Amino acid sequence: MRILLITPSAFPSLTGNAITTERWRRSLTGRGLDIQIVSAHASDLASLEQSFQSFHPDLIHVYHAFKAGALFLRFWEKTKCSLPLVLSPGGTDINLDLESPAKHESILQIMRMARVIVGQSPEIMQKIRDFVPEVSPKLISVPKACSWFGAEPLDLREHIHCAPDTILFFLPAGIRPVKRNVECLQSMVTVHSLRPQTRFVAAGPAIDNAYALQFESEIKRQSAFAFWLGAIPPARMHAAYASSDIVLNASLSEGLSNSLLEAMVAGKPFLASDIPGNRHPFFQEDGIDNSGCYFDLHSPADFVEKAVRLIDDAEIRKTLAEAACQRALKLASPENEADGLIHAYQIALNEP
Repeated sequence: MRILLITPSAFPSLTGNAITTERWRRSLTGRGLDIQIVSAHASDLASLEQSFQSFHPDLIHVYHAFKAGALFLRFWEKTKCSLPLVLSPGGTDINLDLESPAKHESILQIMRMARVIVGQSPEIMQKIRDFVPEVSPKLISVPKACSWFGAEPLDLREHIHCAPDTILFFLPAGIRPVKRNVECLQSMVTVHSLRPQTRFVAAGPAIDNAYALQFESEIKRQSAFAFWLGAIPPARMHAAYASSDIVLNASLSEGLSNSLLEAMVAGKPFLASDIPGNRHPFFQEDGIDNSGCYFDLHSPADFVEKAVRLIDDAEIRKTLAEAACQRALKLASPENEADGLIHAYQIALNEP
């Protein structure tokens, strides 16, 4: 089976999209599939055509209905390609872009063209059913996995010269408005004023240049306690998580957060924005927040209160970390995820 996978960005880029599709590529290749990845960010119509003609795919899989789907739709309008199409919508597709007049129609168009729509979050699948009920029969749930791409050392605490009593908050996210990196840092300034033993480390590439400049400027102003390491090589990410105390996620929108899955697998508690993509059953049990804490996205004071509580109570951090380790044991493996994707591909190929 030959799959042409179109994604907003591709490995070795270190965005969440790139990490997810690289995990898919590795696990699917291990199952005998032939995968070619095309980055919509780095490709134009001509390069997509060239990839298509040289690779001869059996099926096209579009990851992210708007950011990657726009390139596919231009390709389809020119070629009228009739190959089966599988679509994996992103969190911003459903939570934000579906309500945007400039993006709404193209998202609906590619959803209607797809033979199968893959959902990896119950919330995303339900929103699709609510907003685009006619495509509900196409929906297939595929469990989301987490994997590390190496085990190279990186001690964040040593890197920024932490004292033994330092509490290190780690924000792994590309620098762009939807991740609210700047807003998170601004709230951490208040936390640091209340608990000076706090340190803040951000890691991720600059994706929105103007926003990244704003973030860099704020980091420089807060250099006494705040650091931005840029993109950490994937082989060092597990070590980065392991050397932190609390993982942050301040996103406005998520499908199903890679960073929270990674925090859970690394055995670290998290402090995350209270949004559907961060409130997956993976992170809870019977509605109890037993792998981390959630803050009100619209209340910096709530963020500060939750952060201070985590700083002050080592027992809470320990309890959350232990729960995260136990929940991680129930997480789907990359092989399980590959099985789900292959099932989706088979349905798409067999549908007339």
